Amino acid sequence: MQAAAFLMLAPVASQAESCLAPVRPFVPSDSQAAKDYADIIRRDFEVYITDIQDYFRCLEQERARAFEEAREVSQDYGRFLELVGD
Repeated sequence: MQAAAFLMLAPVASQAESCLAPVRPFVPSDSQAAKDYADIIRRDFEVYITDIQDYFRCLEQERARAFEEAREVSQDYGRFLELVGD
């Protein structure tokens, strides 16, 4: 019985996902440089837009995961309080 109680109280490894925001595209202030590198800059913006959408999805998934974890921890705490008689 003590082993079961220990397992309930043992910390569980977190499965949080790391959501990393993409780097903002650089736009040179020099109009000639902007023209010279227009294709690269345009591609940087397209990649950023795709990456920021992925980032938003990651944040939403992490929010949902954390919310569920908090709900489970709350239930665990309730069971713990019942075990110790509080």
